[in-house]
Amino acid sequence: MSLLPRRSADACRCQPAFVAPASTGVQDRTELQVDADDCPGDGDLAVEPPCRATVIDALADRGADAIRVRSAGYERWYVEDAVALLRAAGQFAALAEHHDAEITATARTDPLGAAHEAVGRSGPVGRLAAETGLAEGAARADGDGYEAALRSHDGPAIARCRIDHRPPAEARLRDSVSLEPGGTVRRYTLGLDSAGDADALYHLTPASASFDARAFELLNDAAAWLADSGGSSDLAPARAVRQVAHGDDPVEELATILRKHTHGAGVLEDLFADQRVSDAYVTAPAGETPIRVVVDGESMPTNVRLTPEGVGTLASRVRRVSGRSFSRASPQVDAALSVGPPGDREQVRVAGVTRPLSPGTAFAIRRHDSEPWTLPRLVAVGSLTPRSAGLLSLAVERGATGLVAGARGAGKTTTLGALLWALPHRTRTVLIEDTPELPAAALRAAGRDVQSLRVSRGDDETGETSPASALRTALRLGEGALIVGEVRGEEAGTLYEAMHVGAASGTVLGTVHGDGAGSIRTRMTEDLGVSESAFAATGFVLTVADTARGRRAVGLEEVEAVAGGTELRPLFTLQDGDLEPTGRLDRGESSLLADLVAPGENYGDVLAGLRERSEHLRALAADGVTRPAAIRAERQEASSATVPDTGGGSW
Repeated sequence: MSLLPRRSADACRCQPAFVAPASTGVQDRTELQVDADDCPGDGDLAVEPPCRATVIDALADRGADAIRVRSAGYERWYVEDAVALLRAAGQFAALAEHHDAEITATARTDPLGAAHEAVGRSGPVGRLAAETGLAEGAARADGDGYEAALRSHDGPAIARCRIDHRPPAEARLRDSVSLEPGGTVRRYTLGLDSAGDADALYHLTPASASFDARAFELLNDAAAWLADSGGSSDLAPARAVRQVAHGDDPVEELATILRKHTHGAGVLEDLFADQRVSDAYVTAPAGETPIRVVVDGESMPTNVRLTPEGVGTLASRVRRVSGRSFSRASPQVDAALSVGPPGDREQVRVAGVTRPLSPGTAFAIRRHDSEPWTLPRLVAVGSLTPRSAGLLSLAVERGATGLVAGARGAGKTTTLGALLWALPHRTRTVLIEDTPELPAAALRAAGRDVQSLRVSRGDDETGETSPASALRTALRLGEGALIVGEVRGEEAGTLYEAMHVGAASGTVLGTVHGDGAGSIRTRMTEDLGVSESAFAATGFVLTVADTARGRRAVGLEEVEAVAGGTELRPLFTLQDGDLEPTGRLDRGESSLLADLVAPGENYGDVLAGLRERSEHLRALAADGVTRPAAIRAERQEASSATVPDTGGGSW
C-alpha cells in the first residue's frame, strides 16, 4: 500500500548511489540511496517496473544492506527480503544475459515472473536462478505479488524513522487507542512464542500517514527554510510552514509534525503520547532492529525503526541536554529529555551507550511518572505494606538515616522519591544527583525548600563537580535533609563520616546498588572504604526488587551497633510474597524505633503512634488519596490525637 498518489511512469529517471551511513551499529554497511524527485514513478519499486529495473541494474555488481528511495519529501525503505530479491535479480540478470536475453530482460522489471519461468528449467538458466537466490526470494513472496515481496517502510523524510504501515497478515487486533494530537496505535496478537506466551506487536500509525503528496513536499520545504533561518523557538516551525504554505494547506497540522521532528524527540513523542507506554528501547544495531516498548508492563516490538540519521539526531539531542560527551571516549550517558507538545511536556530518562561498549548506538528511554510517588501510593499498588510504610514515614520525618537498595530497574529512585514527601514540610533538602530523577521540581512547586546539585562521574569534561566534592559542599548549604541519588564511589566515605560525626544534622537518605543490608555492608566496608563503626550510622536498609508481582519492597532491616562492629536485624521480611513484620518492633527490641523517641515520649508511645499512622496510610491508599496535596489536606484535617501533627510532610 502506497501513501502517495501514483504518477504515470513511462520511463524511470531515478538516480541511484551507494553510500555507507554512520551510526548504524554494523561495520561496512552499505545503502543504495535513490533520488526519485524527478522520476514520474516516484521510485515505488512495488508498483513501477521501470524504477525496479533501475535498482536491479545498480545491484547487479554491488550489494546493499538497505535501499532508501526519496521522492518529494517522502522516503521508502526496503530491507531484508526485499533487498535480497532485488539483489538476486541483479546478479541473475548479469549472469544469465549471454544464455537467454529474453529472461534477462524479464528479470530486470519482473523478477518474480523471471523466477517462475526459470525454476524447473534444465541448463544454466535454472541453475543460476537457484545459485543467485532468485528462486528462493520469489518463493518467499508466496504468490502475494510485489506489494508483499517489495514491502517498504515509509514516512516523511524529516521523520528520521521508518514505519511499516501494514500489520502482519495473520495478526489479530487486540485494542486500538487514538493519540493526542494525532495518530493511532493498535496492539496485535501474532500467535504464540516459543514459551507458549502470546506474541504481540505495537503498531503505530502517526498523524502524517493521512497526508498527501503536497503535504510531504511542504514539510520538506519548511524544514529546509527552518534550517536556513536557524529558528530555535517553539514558534519557529509554525513560522516555517507559513512561509511555504498557501491557501487551504493544513498549516497547524504540518507545524505540529515539523516541530516534533525538528524541535522535539521525533517518533519517541508518538510512542510516549500513549500513556500506557512506560519504556522504549532502541537496540543496536538500531537500523536493523525495531524499537521495543513496554505497554502496561508487557514488552513488545513496534513497527518503527530509526534511520541512521535518527540515531545520530537522538544522540546529539542527548549530548546537548546532558551537557556531556557521548563518544568512543565516553561511551555511556544519562540524560532527561522533554517530550510532548509545548505547554504539556513531560520528562523521560534516557540512558545511552555506544561503541566500543556496544556494537552501535543504543538507548533505553523510561517515562518519569507524571503523578508523584508517595508512600500511600506505594501502599495502594502493593509495593509497601501499610505498616512498613508507616515506619518509613516516621523514620524519615524524625531524622533517620537510611538506604534504598536494589538492582537496576527495581524501583530504588521511585521509592526514594516517595520518601522525600515524608520529610517535614519546612525541612531544607539538598539533592545530589548525576542524572536528575528525583522529584525536585514537584517538591519546590509544593512550597518546599529544595536545592539540587548536579554532579558528574568518570572522565566527562562537563565542568560539574564530583559527588564527593558536591557532598562536602552540601554540608555547608544549611541544616536539613541530605539526599544522594546513588552512593557508589568515593562519596560513600564522605557521606558516612558526616553521618558518624553528626555533620549531617537531619535525615540522610540515598540509593545503592545491592541486595539486602548484608551485601550493602560488605560493599561499603570492603569496596568503598567505609569503616564498620561509620556504617553503624545507617538507621535502616530498605531492599526493593522487580518481582513477578511488580516492583515492591522485599526486606526492611535495621543496623545496630555492637561491640566489634554491627549487627543487621530484620524488621520486615518477605513471607509468601508479602512483607511481614518479624516482631522486633512489637517486642520493644528495635534500635531504630528507639532512636525515634522524642523528648517526653517513650518507646510505647512511638509504637502506638506507628500503629495509628499505619492505619491512616492504609485508609489513604484504600480511598485513593495518594497525591501530596490531597494527603497533606487530609492530614491537616485529622485529629491530632489520632495522627500527631509534627509538621510532617505528605507521606
